[in-house]
Amino acid sequence: MQFPFTTHEFFEVFARYNLALWPAALGLWIVTVVLVLRFWNGRVSPSTMSHLLAFHWAWSGIAYHAVFFTRVNRAAWLFAVLFVLQAGLFMRATALPDMSRSTRFTVRQAVGATLIIYALGYPALNWIQGHTFPRMATFGVPCPTTILTAGLLLTHYRIVPWSLAAIPVGWSIVGGSGAWLFGVRADWILPVAGLCLAVHAARSLSGTTPHRWLGDAARPARRA
Repeated sequence: MQFPFTTHEFFEVFARYNLALWPAALGLWIVTVVLVLRFWNGRVSPSTMSHLLAFHWAWSGIAYHAVFFTRVNRAAWLFAVLFVLQAGLFMRATALPDMSRSTRFTVRQAVGATLIIYALGYPALNWIQGHTFPRMATFGVPCPTTILTAGLLLTHYRIVPWSLAAIPVGWSIVGGSGAWLFGVRADWILPVAGLCLAVHAARSLSGTTPHRWLGDAARPARRA
């Protein structure tokens, strides 16, 4: 795949983003860690996590794509629109009644939790792999946002409609293709995250998701 920008220009976008917005990106990381921990402890509602994801997608769409990435790639305007649209979908999702946490820790939730931890450790992983600040992907940019989203959707929702999954799955392909071309090895997990989310959305749509994947809430009620 050919990109309309060089590797140098690609990392310069991160440099400009990090130098201009690092306090906000750090604050977003801290807030995300706190809310994830409280969510796992049952102290934060699923709707709050949907609002968190909405903010992440709006931030990535506006603060990264529209403000910085459009300088080297005109397609970033389309990405910005899609990311803001995804933010709106997450805001709307808080009103849907069939989207709540499972009552039991399942295979699906284990995969989701792993992706969440990976997304939160994303900046450190890039640094360990030889990238240097500020010319490195940190937090609040599209790829860790997508990984975090896949993780939270897998742990958060027993049922994931394609309206919520389509854009994250699409970006897992776009971002994953750049992982090999630009040497961002932390992004190699993107296609895996997208695949897991796509499988869960497809099984949610077909209604054939195994009980061990969905958890207790998917099991039919016993007859009296």
